[in-house]
Amino acid sequence: MSAENGTNGIPDTPAGSTPPAGPRPEPLRFFGTTWVNHDHGYAARRAGLAVGSLAVAAAACFVLRIAYEGLQIADIGGFVSLLMVVMFAVCSALAFRHTWSGFSSRPDPDRQSSLRGLLTIGFVGTLLAYFFRTFTEAPGEALHRTEYDTAREEYEKRTTRRSRNPSKKRRSS
Repeated sequence: MSAENGTNGIPDTPAGSTPPAGPRPEPLRFFGTTWVNHDHGYAARRAGLAVGSLAVAAAACFVLRIAYEGLQIADIGGFVSLLMVVMFAVCSALAFRHTWSGFSSRPDPDRQSSLRGLLTIGFVGTLLAYFFRTFTEAPGEALHRTEYDTAREEYEKRTTRRSRNPSKKRRSS
């Protein structure tokens, strides 16, 4: 059995044993929990995500070019063609910005659902954000690391306070 289960990247706990004490790291998409110690193929996953996201973005741009040429063949007019190019450019820029900011702070779920259509149209921007972010870290790693380190520090504070022996407590007379 592998160290990580296939569903969510959280290490398996053998039956009958107790789970590890303290907070557990939240798995990242494509990385599981390898971002914590940068082990189990972390560098290869980052390189693969960079290459994959750039390749898919290039393929998407090729498909968009074919769609644009289809509009040109249909001779629907210059205004509609310009409108389509501007729409994809603006949506891609907004999707890039939204995805990039999502790597450093948790997005608001209501805002996320209201932007779903825009993010779908601007998927090229999202792919490019993933591509550029993989040069420094796994996308979202800084946010998760900050949250995980804070949770570990709070856990350590709680357990250190409780670990003293209460029978040896000084009593004031």
